[in-house]
Amino acid sequence: MNGPEIHVEFAPELGLFVQRTPRRTVVTDGVSSVGHLVESLGVPLTEVGALVVDGREVPPSHVPQPAERLVVRPVERPQRVPGAPLRFLLDVHLGTLARRLRLLGVDTAYESTDIGDPALAARSAAEKRVMLSRDRGLLRRRELWAGAFVYSTRPDDQLHDVLDRFAPDLSPWTRCTACNGLLRQATKDEVAAQLKHGTQRSYDVFAQCTACGRAYWKGAHHDRLEAVVERALSMRTQSG
Repeated sequence: MNGPEIHVEFAPELGLFVQRTPRRTVVTDGVSSVGHLVESLGVPLTEVGALVVDGREVPPSHVPQPAERLVVRPVERPQRVPGAPLRFLLDVHLGTLARRLRLLGVDTAYESTDIGDPALAARSAAEKRVMLSRDRGLLRRRELWAGAFVYSTRPDDQLHDVLDRFAPDLSPWTRCTACNGLLRQATKDEVAAQLKHGTQRSYDVFAQCTACGRAYWKGAHHDRLEAVVERALSMRTQSG
């Protein structure tokens, strides 16, 4: 049996999920919540800010009544994630973004193999990490601690979006881009086993990961990485 008919309007920022139909009339089943309704229309609740019914904000558990008008707003930026230090978990498809966040000193866990949605959601909950993904099904899992959809497929845009949305504290050059461990200063002798002869002759300043032992120095790729860091810090300055 059909339930109440309501009017739904999505904010323009959510247009990616609703396929150019931001306004529509929806026949509900009379028992499902607006949260369930919004997700059934294609928008993960991780991307939803306020749910406004006839001018008043309601929780996702609100059950629609006949002729109500629901406005679905995007998440406010910067988004605050209460209850834990801000840290992230990225799925297998976001390796470049993970390395760039680590380069900026942001606590970022990353699964380099596909361990499956249930395991990712469980890790998000266990470690209280914000799940970043382009998988809408994963972001709908109720056991997630918190989550966010990564809108672009381009690493530069992905990084800009995450920094704009969450405004994490940045501490460049303090984390291992390979494993997320913290770096410490190291002597050339301490990392000598990882250096080729040219590197030993050309460089004197090194860092080493306290977790995996990987050595770092200002090598051939440093200028490119420095540009990533400078753009991120400039973005923070402009937003501040």
